[in-house]
Amino acid sequence: MKTPPLLLANCLALVLAAGLPLAAGAAPGGRQPYSIAQATSPEAQLHTAAFSGLAFITGDFGAATFLPPGKVCDYFGFQYMRDIDATGKGHNPMFLDRVAGNALRILTETQRQELAALAKEQAEPLRQLALMRLPVIQAFQRELDGDRPAGSSGLSPEAVRDYIGGVFAFDARLSYRRAEVFGHIATALSASQKAEFGKMKFGDFTTWPNTDPRAFMRRGMPHLENVAYMTYASEFFSWYAGSTDADVYFCPERHGTYFGGFYMKDMPAMGKRDFDISMTVTGDSGQAFLAVLTPGQRQHLTGLMADQQTVLAEIVAIRRQISTNLREFLAGETPDKEAVEALGRRYGELDGQMSEQYASAFAAINRTLTTEQRRRLVALRNLDGYTSAKAYLYSQPLAGPVELPDTDRFFLPAPGGKQ
Repeated sequence: MKTPPLLLANCLALVLAAGLPLAAGAAPGGRQPYSIAQATSPEAQLHTAAFSGLAFITGDFGAATFLPPGKVCDYFGFQYMRDIDATGKGHNPMFLDRVAGNALRILTETQRQELAALAKEQAEPLRQLALMRLPVIQAFQRELDGDRPAGSSGLSPEAVRDYIGGVFAFDARLSYRRAEVFGHIATALSASQKAEFGKMKFGDFTTWPNTDPRAFMRRGMPHLENVAYMTYASEFFSWYAGSTDADVYFCPERHGTYFGGFYMKDMPAMGKRDFDISMTVTGDSGQAFLAVLTPGQRQHLTGLMADQQTVLAEIVAIRRQISTNLREFLAGETPDKEAVEALGRRYGELDGQMSEQYASAFAAINRTLTTEQRRRLVALRNLDGYTSAKAYLYSQPLAGPVELPDTDRFFLPAPGGKQ
């Protein structure tokens, strides 16, 4: 790895850059700029946590397992590209289809086959990654429901942190392989291909020809392979045309993804080819959730925000290290795989730390809600007529019964007992 790991002090110093907009600057059209500073601000984080609390308290285990595929292995700039889109189409289903269709159009059949082969290789690991999330979600659900092991006082921060650290380390391993294939394709692009990609402006949907990706699909490709194939095509462009800053960026909802917020936000768009998901629904609904609570109930969340800022600062620094290392593939170099995986593990520990705190806070709030508060929260959910599956593999209902290992390990032991 050409870029040595940074000491934590230097690592945290990198977050000074978080006070500046990312390389692309303010969002086109005079809209609010999206940046790490905005994503990690106490206000954005509080409203996002509140949105997750609303989803968790009014939802169920199945809804909590729902996760868009783009929220894993996300070091390739796609989230930033969609958030700053000049037309505001970044959260419309046609956005991914358009960018993927054009990337597949420009790539050669041999290069498309590389993406298809990667999709086939990673389909099962991606399935495993989704399934790895389910036990800790079940533990969070048990805490919400008051279903603790006998004598336990609540979730074990250490157990949750260590487990989610393993999930993110696995994610980093898959990301490394994705970057390796992307880098191989990018370094082999012809001059004419580079010129064609150059016509597509990063963050401006209107500069992308209306190309149907179905013309380049593989017949008989299983669903998860197809999802991966489309994801790789779209992310190849965002990575190739983007920057390290774009790769580092994340939306406020990137962390603590175990509570059903994505189900509540994305379900109305499922199955629709042209549906604009509101860019403000998270913040607006989060504010409305907080308004329903009493000051004492709100304190369970507001009291976490100061500590969250320190954690988020380290997350930003870690994401910068991972993203910088993965971009070495674009220069024909080979980053240190073990170092990237170790960074991913630390990233997951931090995500786990925040997530356990959120789960405990949501459970504490839930224990004190009145009947009238619950009625108002269900109204805020605004999903009448929707019924979640028992569990989801990303955004698709998981077939068959959901069998989970014993989740007692995620709880503190009873005094004098063994965990």
